Amino acid sequence: MKIGVVGLGLIGGSMAKAIKARTANSVYGFDLNDETMLLARLSGAIDAPLTDDEIRDADLIFIAIRPLAAIEWAKKNLPLLKKGAILVDLCGVKRKVMDEIYPLSEEYSVQFIGGHPMAGKERGKFVNSTDSLYVGASMILTPGKSAEPETLETLNMLFTDIGFSRVVFTSPEEHDRIIAYTSQLAHIASNAYIKSPEALRQRGFSAGSFKDMTRVAHLDEDMWTELFLLNDDFLKTQLEILIENLTQYKNALEERDAEKLRALLKDGREKKALAGGN
Repeated sequence: MKIGVVGLGLIGGSMAKAIKARTANSVYGFDLNDETMLLARLSGAIDAPLTDDEIRDADLIFIAIRPLAAIEWAKKNLPLLKKGAILVDLCGVKRKVMDEIYPLSEEYSVQFIGGHPMAGKERGKFVNSTDSLYVGASMILTPGKSAEPETLETLNMLFTDIGFSRVVFTSPEEHDRIIAYTSQLAHIASNAYIKSPEALRQRGFSAGSFKDMTRVAHLDEDMWTELFLLNDDFLKTQLEILIENLTQYKNALEERDAEKLRALLKDGREKKALAGGN
């Protein structure tokens, strides 16, 4: 296949590298940063730039930029895509993107599928992208009503080839509701946690728990502000739950209630066992 990747940061750059390293497909890339384009060419992540002519001839295009920019790119370029081409966004929210792009994709007879690779690093940009970023990760897809089985099978095979351990199909609403908890809340909690005055005095006193809690505090504030605001309803609900839970621990400490504190800790331990994860 002829595959295009729009945006060659951590996510798009890793997608391009993985496709080139693990499949026989041709990859064409586009990024606003000239240095990134040069690095992508020199590293072999792409075969050539994704020009308008290449867009017209592409079988599959990934949009790996922020949601609002992805919507604008799709509005401008959907008329260029050939009928039957596959368009997949890799944004961290799905309702807004699907609501805006899906109706246009039907108008132009393009197969648009919402996507979100569950992988990343605290540091972005092409220089941090790798062809192994997606190995063992999940790929979430939110197909529209008119998604063809052949399209989904093509994507499933490609994602398997480049290392994803499974492909999860869900609705845009379900995606945004769960991602508010598993990703967005974690970034807010980490970002708030590091603001304690003790953070500046922790050297020599911190170990794995501090590292785990603060890893995603290093974030791109512009990107995450956009993601948070596009998913504010679900995210506010998760914040309210977290604040309520934290308040219970605070109250137990203020009351010096050992039994209540022990029960809260036991409940958390048991819920972690049920939830699984690393």
